[in-house]
Amino acid sequence: MSAGNNLVTINIDGKETQVPAGMNIIEAAALMGKEIPHYCYHPKLTVAGNCRMCLIEMGMVMKDRQTGEILLNENGKPKIGWAPKPAIGCGTNAAAGMYIKTDSPLVKDCQKGVMEFLLINHPLDCPICDQAGECSLQEFATEYGRGYSRFVEQKNVKPKRVQLGPRVTLDDERCILCSRCVRFCQEIVKDDVLGFTDRGSYSTLMCYPDKQLDNNYSLNTVDICPVGALTSTDFRFKMRVWFLKKTNSICTESSVGVNTVVGSREGKVYRITPRRNDAVNDTWMPDSGRELYKEVEREDRLIRYGWGEDAISFKEACLRFKEMLRGGRTAYVASSLMSVEEQFLFKKVVDNYGGPVYGVYHQRKGDGLLISTDARPNLRGALVTGLLKKLPDQDLSELLTRIHSEDVDNLVVYHEDVMQLGLSEEDLRKVRIIFIGTHENETSKIASLLLPLLTVFEKAGSFINQQFRLQKFHPAVPEPKGIRADIDLLHEVLTDKESDGVHIEVLWKEMHEQIPQFKEVNSFKGIPDEGILIENSAFKHLQFCEGKGLHFNPANR
Repeated sequence: MSAGNNLVTINIDGKETQVPAGMNIIEAAALMGKEIPHYCYHPKLTVAGNCRMCLIEMGMVMKDRQTGEILLNENGKPKIGWAPKPAIGCGTNAAAGMYIKTDSPLVKDCQKGVMEFLLINHPLDCPICDQAGECSLQEFATEYGRGYSRFVEQKNVKPKRVQLGPRVTLDDERCILCSRCVRFCQEIVKDDVLGFTDRGSYSTLMCYPDKQLDNNYSLNTVDICPVGALTSTDFRFKMRVWFLKKTNSICTESSVGVNTVVGSREGKVYRITPRRNDAVNDTWMPDSGRELYKEVEREDRLIRYGWGEDAISFKEACLRFKEMLRGGRTAYVASSLMSVEEQFLFKKVVDNYGGPVYGVYHQRKGDGLLISTDARPNLRGALVTGLLKKLPDQDLSELLTRIHSEDVDNLVVYHEDVMQLGLSEEDLRKVRIIFIGTHENETSKIASLLLPLLTVFEKAGSFINQQFRLQKFHPAVPEPKGIRADIDLLHEVLTDKESDGVHIEVLWKEMHEQIPQFKEVNSFKGIPDEGILIENSAFKHLQFCEGKGLHFNPANR
């Protein structure tokens, strides 16, 4: 009954299907659109078999012991030998000829029994629980439970509002002992800090003595907690999840390009959670990347176009930008925080007005998981679009030499603080600075022309991560009043006509035609949600720092 390509044929609830040999039965059933309820099972963690919610009936085709021939029923169909007791679906792997029942009377009775036990000591606080709206216990109790409880004894009281670490709060009375959080710390981040103490219904989740859950991936335990036991201290009681608008985005913390979901309501971002992409970040993300949404409302956010001390309009700012570019020799400092689309337009600005372009490599200590040594999301984009011709240095010594030689009249700085990169205020006073960025810094304070930009949460665009995977992000909240999109600003500088901006799809039509690496992508809409690897053979000669091609690969655990 085996098939080619390492597929096997199994029968689930009377229907045959082909699945990869050895596939977990929970996953195999999901391929058929069938849900096997579960709590302790997680596709990226080892199997524990704790909760018993995924009980199924399992059988195999019966064969004659002497001849090996398949035994048939009276109707001519193979005779199935069913196991005398139910098996856990999470601990069962697909094998040729396997028969599975997920909705038999025995299975349904088992599900009701397990749910009844799980709810014995669980508090009836769904209306105030942070997990409401995302709670598997609530959902499965409604779908697979009895609908009533026969338990009349007093519930066990367990600890509440326990700070397991700086970012995670535990309400232990809700814990169902699935051990997902324990296994995550042991297997993924190698920080064995969580465990259970006591036994039976008195079991309690806690940190080991003199330890706390403070690694940079601790909030992933909140994501995978199937109930409301583990909660984010930052998000706790801030917003009901069913009110949140979910927007797919990309984390800008490093060149890994972690896929995320931004949760917002009425123009305000409340949280960032990971989005599954097995080719990039599995289902995880660093805690530090979840904090980036706070940059939208930071006090140093630039929210006005400025000429010296005066506030000016967008149109006037663009006119002054063009006048400065035409009226002197210009050098440019580009950034790997720019999107692919912005880099493409910025290169056109450089080509149109002339002048050298400098980039800076921002290096940090990588962690071997989801933070790389390259601390910018789109260095590869700058190379693919041609904005940078080579890997950038870690300082601006060449630019400094030009300034001292009086070869530069204007300095366009995009997203960078050049005073942190080797240039002093005295050096910068020798040129006119056009600062383009989202937040105030020491360079912006002495700029002649100030051009505010949108954050990644307020615009659409794409990045190319360290795998050379092109990935897109979408706007989660509206832009600040009066601030135009980055691509509109750059497009305005390139045209002498009145313009309402440029649509991102128009840019992609140009990029598809002009950039060889984008020959397989002809539109922004055409970029898959999981991203797409682009041709990078033209950059094989470039030596990237540690972390080249690194991504979180479950096969390497």
